[in-house]
Amino acid sequence: MRISPSMETVMRKSRFTPEAMIAIIKEHEAGAKAADLCRRHGLAEATLYRWKAKFGGMEISDAKRSMAM
Repeated sequence: MRISPSMETVMRKSRFTPEAMIAIIKEHEAGAKAADLCRRHGLAEATLYRWKAKFGGMEISDAKRSMAM
C-alpha cells in the first residue's frame, strides 16, 4: 500500500484545547508544582514548559489565534 505525499504531512491534533492549555499554565503560575500538574493531567513536564514558553502570558483568544496558524 502506498501513502500519498499529502497524507504524510498531516499533523496529529492535540488532545488539549487552547483553553485547557492556558488553564494548566495559569495553575502552574499560581504556585502548583509542575510534577503534580503533569501527573494529574497526563502530560510530560517538558510539554508543560514548552506550552509555557509558547503560550505564557496569553489569554484564551490569543492562544486560539496562534493555534490556527
